Amino acid sequence: MSETKSTTSRRDFLKNTGRVAAASALMAGATPRVHAAENNTIQVALVGCGGRGTGAAMNALSVNNGPIKLVALADVFESRVTARYKALKGRFADKVDVPEERQFVGFDAYKKALDCLNPGDIAIFATPPAFRWVHFGYAVEKGLNVFMEKPVTVDGPTTRRMIALAAEADKKKLKVGVGLMVRHCHGRKELRERIADGQIGEIIAMRGYRMGGRAAAAGPKPEGISELLYQIQKFHSFIWASGGVYSDFYIHQIDECSWMKGAWPVEAHALGGRHYRGDAVDQNLDTYSIEYVYPDGTRFFYYGRNMSGCEGGFSSYAHGTKGSAIISTSSHHPGKVRIFKGHNFAKEDCVWGPPTEPNPYQLEWDDLIDAIRQDKPYNEAKRGAEASMVSSMGRMAAHTGRPITFDEMLNHEHELAPGLDLVTDDSPAPIQLQADGMYPVPMPGLQTKREY
Repeated sequence: MSETKSTTSRRDFLKNTGRVAAASALMAGATPRVHAAENNTIQVALVGCGGRGTGAAMNALSVNNGPIKLVALADVFESRVTARYKALKGRFADKVDVPEERQFVGFDAYKKALDCLNPGDIAIFATPPAFRWVHFGYAVEKGLNVFMEKPVTVDGPTTRRMIALAAEADKKKLKVGVGLMVRHCHGRKELRERIADGQIGEIIAMRGYRMGGRAAAAGPKPEGISELLYQIQKFHSFIWASGGVYSDFYIHQIDECSWMKGAWPVEAHALGGRHYRGDAVDQNLDTYSIEYVYPDGTRFFYYGRNMSGCEGGFSSYAHGTKGSAIISTSSHHPGKVRIFKGHNFAKEDCVWGPPTEPNPYQLEWDDLIDAIRQDKPYNEAKRGAEASMVSSMGRMAAHTGRPITFDEMLNHEHELAPGLDLVTDDSPAPIQLQADGMYPVPMPGLQTKREY
């Protein structure tokens, strides 16, 4: 297995789970070495003003261990910048200081927003994942701390690029958070420790499910918007932009189950299919069934479906030689984690469950800001890139119809959208409509070297 599969970052993460430091400690002289301003104010720029970016900004501004302020917004859609400014200003008042001259629109808006920050401030990246390496590279160059939403890569070349940037961030002692917030959940961290202590025995299998209604089904492009902006607007519908529903939706459970196992899968086998589509022209499959294989041969079976009217589900489980565990139930929060002495998840067989599970979306921000203020080692970028790449590994297995290994995915040369660091309003979209009015879609068994 290649060096990129080291679990060192996971161990480091488990060691660095300190909670919010008191403001009095800062006043007593615990001023961090890497820090934004003379008065301890950390400035934040939000790049990507969609729903998840707004949620991240809200979590950032809700941290209470010292002054923090939002000072810049950036997006390729002006309406999003305007709407998010009004919403955030209305909720956080003086914590939002973003006059019109610091509200930026366009493909170069991220640079303008980051140029408003000082070394040690924070850049939030919540654009479609394909742009993550571009934005992260500029932040590292400027000496900025970063929070970036998952996934952080969509293919092999961008994964290798992000791992290299993670190493550069380490050299500069930058703090980097990745939006795999389940890793910050107190209940799941204790569950991980109990599994490692052998409370369910050796893991023999894991299962995961994300079954929901029709999602990310893009219809024909309307008038009044360019092909490029349409694909960015509907980024869940296009594999180049987000990894599609597979990478964007399924990465959480793939990551949390691999965390419980203590390893990344080395191979993926998968099936998938497109069913009744209406006028949808997106690239997603409607159903996915994946068998991930870990180094010791243990299997993790994952099932995804995006079809209205079908049985729903959002959960993940671990089965061991002595018992079983619920990792997630219903959604990311609360996980309602439990350990059982059997495999039927009967209430009377439950032997452990945490009394409370604070919101991990907030906890990941509490931990990041604490690391910045206390100058603790904190860099989730490499692990985030690996989790993203393992998700792409399963996706590619389904889209090609053949097994894909960790090393093959990591070293694959097909970059889905090259040149995104040079994109402008006039650039062509990474994929184009075909003569039949459809975008290229996966053709398992026919197109086996690349996904489409």
